[in-house]
Amino acid sequence: MNNHKPKQWLRPQTAIKTVPFFLLLLTLILGSFDSATPVIYIIGDSTAANKDTTEGRIERGWGMFLHEYLDDGVRVEDHAVNGRSSRSFYTEGRWKKVIDKVKPGDYVIIQFGHNDEKPAPDRHTDVGTTFDAHLAQYVIETKAKGATPVLMSPVVRRNFQGDTLVDTHGAYRLVAEKVARQYGAVYVNANAITHDIEQRLGPDVSRKLHMWVEPGKYSWAKDGRKDDTHYNIYGAHVVAAALAKALGDAVPALKSHVRVNKK
Repeated sequence: MNNHKPKQWLRPQTAIKTVPFFLLLLTLILGSFDSATPVIYIIGDSTAANKDTTEGRIERGWGMFLHEYLDDGVRVEDHAVNGRSSRSFYTEGRWKKVIDKVKPGDYVIIQFGHNDEKPAPDRHTDVGTTFDAHLAQYVIETKAKGATPVLMSPVVRRNFQGDTLVDTHGAYRLVAEKVARQYGAVYVNANAITHDIEQRLGPDVSRKLHMWVEPGKYSWAKDGRKDDTHYNIYGAHVVAAALAKALGDAVPALKSHVRVNKK
């Protein structure tokens, strides 16, 4: 005679209730891992910003690819926006949306300059006063949240005179380093890094980094384009890889997360 007790199967109603419970538990566990992962936030202008990729568009900001040169131990959120300066990014409320999300252990990359130089009153800032003050404000508010501010100087424009790359930023390229030193932020000299990349490639090959487009090749640029400021897909990858390496060198806690040999 078989004395084994029959298996106790879950009633259908109990099984239905149990499945959502385990899904909820799994969601909570995964959410806790995600919230514990440091985030690198990027604020800045069009050289770092997310771009429209529809209809075969090839313009990219370096911030779009930074995550490809870091491992899964950190996340990247690119909040840089075309045409913004250190002033307008703040006054338009874009900074508030970022800083409200920042938590202890996160990082905020701050890179402005291209549009601070321009005369439009809603964007323009002056070296020694308003530009310095706006960068300092980002640093102060980031540190107040227990996060690490990383100031980057602006990337160069491709501006060759003969075989020599000539600076276009003037004193604006020096302010990030000064503010970083004064307020205790990390500093990455993106200006020097991109200068060396462009200069090494020279006046002809360096075009391959930028938005030089032949007339008639794309519907979104029927007349072509000769843009020495913004990056194409290849250029954004080159700059993102170089800045990821520099970020790891400047921030010891991030060095083990850098994967610069991916591309």
